[in-house]
Amino acid sequence: MSWLPSQLFNVAWSPFRTIVRTVYHSEKTRLVRRYGYKEKIWCGGLLPRKEGKALPIPEYRPKNAWAQRRALFGQNDYIDILGPGNIHPVKTLYNVPAWIRGVSGNEYKILLRKRKMLAKIGMPSFSPTKWKNLQKRIAYLYRFLNRKTKTGMSNI
Repeated sequence: MSWLPSQLFNVAWSPFRTIVRTVYHSEKTRLVRRYGYKEKIWCGGLLPRKEGKALPIPEYRPKNAWAQRRALFGQNDYIDILGPGNIHPVKTLYNVPAWIRGVSGNEYKILLRKRKMLAKIGMPSFSPTKWKNLQKRIAYLYRFLNRKTKTGMSNI
């Protein structure tokens, strides 16, 4: 055993290490973020400032519940049920463009209808860029529906 001490000292010395593969839950600590930070603004939100002072909050004024647009909101919702039955609900859509009123269909169908209606009023002459973009979109959808969809144009 005389060779043992000489063999031990020939190897480069390194400290003894233990490898721990797991960190136990009790040993984990939370990282403290923004330590010492104090919130300096008002908690209710930001207020406009003038010369370092907050502007006064405006006084509360309730909305007028009987304004025309609020009072008449939804007046035609049940016209087909409650009315005499001689008017179709589609006819009550006053704020909708004509080519969208009562249309059930996909984008391609709606654009074809729009093109037909706007051609009558002369859109190609007074708005050529919008007309060109409309034509391009219709051409794209036509190609897409024929090439990429399963049913193609058969459902149109």
